[in-house]
This record gives sequence, structure tokens and C-alpha cells, in this order.
Amino acid sequence: MANDSAPLTATILEIQRFSTEDGPGIRSTLFFKGCPLRCAWCQNPESISAAPQLQWTETRCIGCGLCIGLCPEKALARGTDGIVIDRRICTACGACSRECPSTAMNMLGTTWERDELLQEALADRAYFATSGGGVTLSGGEPAMQAPFAVALLGRLQEAGIHTALDTSGQCAQKTLEALLPHADMVLYDIKEIDPDRHKMLTGVSNDAILANLVFLSRYMETHATPAELWIRTPIIPDATACDDNIRGIGRFIASELGGAVGRWELCSFNNLCAGKYRRLGMDWPFRESPLMSQKRMEELVEIAAGAGVDRGRVRWCGPVRMEER
Repeated sequence: MANDSAPLTATILEIQRFSTEDGPGIRSTLFFKGCPLRCAWCQNPESISAAPQLQWTETRCIGCGLCIGLCPEKALARGTDGIVIDRRICTACGACSRECPSTAMNMLGTTWERDELLQEALADRAYFATSGGGVTLSGGEPAMQAPFAVALLGRLQEAGIHTALDTSGQCAQKTLEALLPHADMVLYDIKEIDPDRHKMLTGVSNDAILANLVFLSRYMETHATPAELWIRTPIIPDATACDDNIRGIGRFIASELGGAVGRWELCSFNNLCAGKYRRLGMDWPFRESPLMSQKRMEELVEIAAGAGVDRGRVRWCGPVRMEER
């Protein structure tokens, strides 16, 4: 039964419909805003902050300058390359975005009421039924808004919708435990097996993440839900894309998680997010990094399988660069 005493609102970054990458079938993925990690390669930097953020998109701007006059904090000005946002004084009030005629100014992060978001997700239930899909809660990190997420997942299950929780595992064990009964499956990230490197690359150690994953695998032995667990590892050049990391993660899966893992996805680096960093006024250390090659991704799959994980459960996904034959 869904918890009616849970918070009625949450900050949602985006609703992505017709997704085929966040669980089985055709899905609607609800991206929650706010993340406890600071991954150096983050593909969704707009999801890190829990607060709404202002974004200016150059290709949409018609140069009218209306936004500049509307800003109560005088945080907007014309620059050589377009509108400049002084983020030291911008309060993300939304005055400019509400009146922007071309939607060049827009807010990242919207407050949704629980029942309103539920109905928005249920609008695509016909596609879920025919494809074996459902709704995935992703982020950011849904566990940062756990009471709302628990209630929403419960309502979705009551409506007969397959639910998935996409999580980094960086949360209190009791928070994870509250979410699990309402998630038909879990997509769980293991980014880096070495705790020191994990802290260097993400800002936190992986101690809680790995402990929560072991807890999850034991939980699945005695509970009907979650019924599926997929592990996902981002393959980032000069970061996680090394033999020792994949081998170490594979050994951890084989020795600590038993048969709980149905799939291990090696997700290749994607550099299409560079524009997001630019629009948010953020630097991105991976802006010059190339895509992984298909050959290298296939090599990592074999290393993963060689570490003791069933070869049929390991696969790679994502973009790769074209190579001369």
C-alpha cells in the first residue's frame, strides 16, 4: 500500500518517454534532481544540484534581450557569445524563463505533485503493456527524495505498472530498504572497485555503495521484490576503463552477490553532454576524451567474464567510435 503521509511534491529534472535503456521494454524514465556523488565524467551535470537551475540555450535565442530587463537580481547581461548568467547572484527565480519567447531561457528542475506525476507516467501504460516495459526512477539519485519515491513506486505498483529503481547506492541502508519492496527491479551502479580511486573520481568512498549492494542481494533471497538486479558500470577513458577495475568488479559480483545479478552492463563513455556543461557554466575534464572503440569494449566484456561472471550476463552498450578496418 502506498504511503499517503509521504511528501506530496518532488523536484523532477525530466520525464523521458519511450526509453529502451533503463530496464526491459519501453519505459518512461523519471529523472529526480539531486545527487550525492560528483562523478568527474557525469553525463547529466544538471542533475547534480537538488535545486532548480537556470539554463540558456544559444541555438534557441533570438537575441531580443527581454530576459535581461526582467531579471530582478540583474544577473543577466549580453556577452560576446550571447547571454551571460552571473550565477553568483542568480536566484533561479524563473522570471526570465517564464517570459522568454523562444524558450532559450529555461529552468532545469520542476516541482511535481505526486498524483500529478503518477498520472503523467500512467499516460504511457499502453506502451508498457505491449512491450513489457514500465516506469524507471532515475536521477540524479531518487533515494535523495526517498519518501516521495517510495510513495510513487507504490502507487505505480498498485496500478499494475512494472517499476525499476536506478540508483548509485549512496544512501543509508534503511533508505534503500524502504525503497526495495516497491521496485520490481533495481539498476545499480558500480563505477570503481578501489575505494581510494572511487573517492578521487566521485567524491565519496564506495564503502556504503558496496555494503548496500550486498545487503540488496541478501534481501532478494527472502523477498519477492525486487525480482531482478542489473549492474551497470560506466566505461570512462583514463578513469574506470582499465582492466584491473573491471576484473575487480567482476570478482566482487562473483564472490559477493551470488546469483542475484541478471545482467552486467558496461556502458561506454558518451561525450554528447559537453554542451550541458557549457550552458551551466561548468568545466568538464573529459571534453577532449574520445569515445571508446568497439574492440576495447569487447575486450572489457571478456575480462569481465574471465573474472567469474557468467559470459551470457555481461554485455556492453552505448556509442563507440568508428575505426578503420
